[in-house]
Amino acid sequence: MKTRIVAPSMLSADFGNLERDTKMIDRSAAEWVHIDVMDGVFVPNISFGFPVLKAITSATNKFMDVHLMIVEPEKYVERFADAGADLVTFHIEATECVDRCIELLRAKGVKVGVSVKPKTPLSVLEPILDKIDLVLIMSVEPGFGGQSFIEGSTEKVMALRKMIEDRGLDVLIEIDGGVSRHNAHELYEAGCNALVAGSAVFCAPDPEAEIVAILNA
Repeated sequence: MKTRIVAPSMLSADFGNLERDTKMIDRSAAEWVHIDVMDGVFVPNISFGFPVLKAITSATNKFMDVHLMIVEPEKYVERFADAGADLVTFHIEATECVDRCIELLRAKGVKVGVSVKPKTPLSVLEPILDKIDLVLIMSVEPGFGGQSFIEGSTEKVMALRKMIEDRGLDVLIEIDGGVSRHNAHELYEAGCNALVAGSAVFCAPDPEAEIVAILNA
């Protein structure tokens, strides 16, 4: 996969024009479509479920990047894989069955991601880093779009990149929260492969041009 990936977050799309916004991403330079799934328990908000994921998948050929912000993801990861996800990322804070989630996703043939909240130390990843494809670092508190980037997140990316390289692993780093053209270059340089951008893309006068600007920052 490319070193630089932009993953527009559908959480910031116009839900009344979801097909239109999905097809915009499909035309754009973005490689991934980021789908945030919230249950109102792990985070104080509710968003997409299986039917919406299937509808978005039917409107694009892009890589489907599904981020689960739900408790007990082991109960649902297989269904998200069946609904069209190419990558399923779950929160390490949301389950006591991390290895089980990984096993279930591997059996479905999809890529496996693990996410950490801003205050979660990277040390929790040490036992599983060689079992997964991606780490998603949250640079805002999960649950709502449009938040400001938390200071110190860039340093966390750099520390994670060092962990990965020291072990000789091929694990991607994604970051989500407060990402825009203004900090994209810094984040790519710090070691990120994929940037999730929501309001920065969908609130821009020209979303497709904004994706290019983030990609080439």
